[in-house]
Amino acid sequence: MQDRKRAEPLRVAVIIGSTREGRVGESVGRWFTERAAPRDDLEFSVVDLIDYDFPAHYPDRATTGIREFTAEVARADAFVVVTPEYNRSFPASLKQAVDYAYDEWRAKPVAFVSYGHGSRGLYAVEHLRSVFTELHAVSLRNGVGLNLLEDLFEPDQDRSVGPMLDQLAWWGLALRDARAARPYLS
Repeated sequence: MQDRKRAEPLRVAVIIGSTREGRVGESVGRWFTERAAPRDDLEFSVVDLIDYDFPAHYPDRATTGIREFTAEVARADAFVVVTPEYNRSFPASLKQAVDYAYDEWRAKPVAFVSYGHGSRGLYAVEHLRSVFTELHAVSLRNGVGLNLLEDLFEPDQDRSVGPMLDQLAWWGLALRDARAARPYLS
C-alpha cells in the first residue's frame, strides 16, 4: 500500500464502447467511475466514443477524430473498456476505434466492465480479449459484468470493482516500469 501512494498515479482511460441511440454505456461508465474514484493510485479519464468524429470508411490518412482518439490511448497507462454485448459480441463502433490505434495499446493492461442480458456481456469480453491479445495488450482476468435485466448496480457488482482495479494497478505499474526501462518490441 505504501508504494501505491509514492508512485505517480496510473492514467486509466475508461472507454465507453457503444454509440447506439438509447445506449446505457454512459450510465454504466458513470456508475463504474463513481466506484473507482476513491483510488489515489489511479487517475481516470472517460473516453466516450460518441464524442469522436470517426469516418464511415477506413481512410488513407488519419482524420482529426482518429488522431484525437489515438492520442488519448497513447496517454493512458491502462484501460477499462465499458462494453455492451450485441449479438454475442461487442459493438462495431468499439472495433473501429480499437483498430485506429495500434502501437498505442502495446504492453498496457486492459480491464472490462461489460453489460447485457443474461450473460452480463461476457461473450463480448471474450471476443475483445482475442483482439487485445493480438495488439500485445494484457487483458485482465477479473472484470465486472452487469445483467441489465436483474442486478444492474447491485452491491455484488460494487464488490467486484475493487479486485479488478487492484489487478489493473499491479499490471499497470509493472508494465509502465517495464516500458520505461526498455521499449516493448514485438
